[in-house]
Amino acid sequence: MSTTQVPEPAARTRSGPAAGAARERVLVIPAITVTLLLWASAFVAIRYVDRSLSAGGLACGRLLIGSVALGAVMLARGERLPRGRAFWLSLGCGVLWFGLYNLALNAGERRIDAGTSALLVNTGPIFLALLAGTVLREGFPRVLLGGCAVAFAGTTLIAVGVSTHGASDLWGVLLCLVAAACYAIGVIAQKPALADASSLSVTWTACTVGAVSLLGYAPSLFDSLRHVSGAVIGWTVYLGVGPTAVGFLCWGFVLARWPAGRTGATTYLVPPLVVLIGWLALSETPPWLALPGGLLCLSGVALTRRRG
Repeated sequence: MSTTQVPEPAARTRSGPAAGAARERVLVIPAITVTLLLWASAFVAIRYVDRSLSAGGLACGRLLIGSVALGAVMLARGERLPRGRAFWLSLGCGVLWFGLYNLALNAGERRIDAGTSALLVNTGPIFLALLAGTVLREGFPRVLLGGCAVAFAGTTLIAVGVSTHGASDLWGVLLCLVAAACYAIGVIAQKPALADASSLSVTWTACTVGAVSLLGYAPSLFDSLRHVSGAVIGWTVYLGVGPTAVGFLCWGFVLARWPAGRTGATTYLVPPLVVLIGWLALSETPPWLALPGGLLCLSGVALTRRRG
């Protein structure tokens, strides 16, 4: 009498994708943690480097370095460029989020402190949640909207505390809001691109397009680099390799696996981190409302991660 057995290769074939998906889920939390820490440090580094480089020069230099770093990984892995729709979406993301966002943010931080600029830029998740619900048809889950409201209340508390330290320049505020809008629209373009191409190829394409869009600032960048300290050059390299190359690559990895609205809501954790890092690195004293505001940000982001 014979018995039917499942061939061993077939069993492995079924378990393989499931095991790979499980590993990816485990990596998502570390990836978004790395992104948030790197992006928070970027606000403080920009505040420092902005004293020596122009807004456009710094944005151009940062993206050129990021493009070279990501390009080296592209070559090592033999990755292909995005094609068709993914390419055009990556191009739009590059111009808006990588190019115009960095330019507006750098210019804004020349007028207001790192903590305030982070708070203003992180109004972006609200725009992103609304755009994701309509353009990407992710809907408007109550937990997402509620979490955004709680986190935004936290950023508002910190903003009130910051305002007691001195008046913010109106142009700085407007520039940071422009950066927030570019961030939101850029993510909306990036999300569907990641459905057709890898995070690495989309990130490199967007970073390179952003760098090319800012090449007009290259002469002022190279002229300034002849007169700045080694620390300024080091921080510029850090901005290109860390927050740009590594940070955006990890962000793309997460965005490909999470809804855009909920992924964007995690960036509400950036403002309290920026206030803390700015306090330690630049001696920019945090406002007294930073602690309760930061706790509200944490609570709001935790709420967005609930199912419902």
